Amino acid sequence: MKPRRELNVTVCQLRCGAPLASEWERLLAHVQQQKSDLLLLPEMPFSAWPFASQWFDADVWAEAVAAHDVWQERLKEAPVAVAFSRPVIEDGRRLNRAALWLPEDEKLILGHAKAYLPDETGFWEASWYEPGDRSFEAVSTTVGGEELCLGYMICTDLWFMEHARHLGEAGIHLLLTPRSTEKRTVDKWLAGGRAAAVISGAYSLSSNHYQDEGGPSRLGGLGWIVGPDGEVVALTTPDRPFATATINLTGAERAKHTYPRYVES
Repeated sequence: MKPRRELNVTVCQLRCGAPLASEWERLLAHVQQQKSDLLLLPEMPFSAWPFASQWFDADVWAEAVAAHDVWQERLKEAPVAVAFSRPVIEDGRRLNRAALWLPEDEKLILGHAKAYLPDETGFWEASWYEPGDRSFEAVSTTVGGEELCLGYMICTDLWFMEHARHLGEAGIHLLLTPRSTEKRTVDKWLAGGRAAAVISGAYSLSSNHYQDEGGPSRLGGLGWIVGPDGEVVALTTPDRPFATATINLTGAERAKHTYPRYVES
């Protein structure tokens, strides 16, 4: 009998304005205690959120890129794979790319660039950087000794569900959504995460920034782990900002052959 294939995964909500080093130390303590294999961080977690301003500032973008470069070195402190998104400059293009740190190899894999960009108060992203293409390629790697296939839908990407189906057909076990979203919309976002899990037949994971009531950006937290049939496995809260659960990789593979995933599109 083939052994059950499992991973421990952790999502979080990171408090805006708190010293990042302090939050990082607490998060590392949590993943070590919970024996996590993979940690998902929010969208662009290692710098101030640039997009509250409508006006692009090249120096601010460069500072955000540099801050992520510095923190990339600190990922070596993590005993787990770490997924997030980060700003990059490639051939003069500014992009928001998915990133995966693999501790065994001490290397960072850059992947999908965020393809769908909002442009409104607090989130002037299309005014700051370019959308990536819409290929939404799956990533195959090894995490925690297990062969794993994962895909990214970064924040607003989540609402374009045809890509969740495409990634499910590519065989993903995990659908990762690092995000930066408001408190008033957390119910809507969780509904989207549950729908994406059902469509892809994969575990949906999301981590978000969090700001106390009255903060100017009103970022709302609520990280989630959702099962392939849309069942809520774990959620973060202000009192419990980190959440870990054991997921069954074989269950995600079997889900691809059950309703509604087997229906031809």
